[in-house]
Amino acid sequence: MNRFIKQKQQLGIFITAGYPELESTEEQLRSIQDAGADFIEVGMPFSDPMADGPTIQKSSMIALKNGMNLKIMFCQLMSAKNDIHIPIVLMGYFNPVLNYGIENFFKDAQKSGVSGIIIPDLSPEIHQHYFAKLTDQFNIPLIHLITPETSNERILTIAELSKNGFIYLVSSNATTGSEQDFQLRKKRYMQIKNMCSPTPVFIGFGLKSKADLEILDHDTCDGHIIGSAYIQKIENGQGKQFLKELIIK
Repeated sequence: MNRFIKQKQQLGIFITAGYPELESTEEQLRSIQDAGADFIEVGMPFSDPMADGPTIQKSSMIALKNGMNLKIMFCQLMSAKNDIHIPIVLMGYFNPVLNYGIENFFKDAQKSGVSGIIIPDLSPEIHQHYFAKLTDQFNIPLIHLITPETSNERILTIAELSKNGFIYLVSSNATTGSEQDFQLRKKRYMQIKNMCSPTPVFIGFGLKSKADLEILDHDTCDGHIIGSAYIQKIENGQGKQFLKELIIK
């Protein structure tokens, strides 16, 4: 069963493990779940996060300085596992996963109740060749990123690979937190959503407000992911208020 298929549009909130404090992760998970989000994307801090804008890069650097690493992150997720009932999706880069040991990483992800993994610098071809057995064995799908410029043929291939998870549609060829004009791309978003059905398509990168979510309606995508905007609110001590304004139960 695909946990990401629902009748309504879904909202995922991104956090950085170990930010703003090393022990903040569990508190953030509970706050986001209590606010009514549908899933949580947990960023695995890395020193060279190529797809992330300055806000998430900064949170990653602070988390690393706090002492966060994959072992601690998995311990925190395991500690919160019985309390968190919405899907947890890990997002990070291949180098830390490789250093941790790929099979060990999947084992600990499964123990922690992880429902999906996003590795932006891992191509679908490498996924098919090296990871297909692991994703099947541990029942944790790898979630791939596409952009509006991705070819239709490649999108269809990725949709098939992603049928147990979702497709992460990057709003444009930009880093997280960049300014976007979603109205200009709505037609392409709708085309991609229709091509990928029944695999859900969630749009992320650059979403900042309730107004952005309303522009990207159910005809446009199956859900939204907000990252940099939430991290900024955490930095300003306004995280809970932002969630309250963003999410209507």
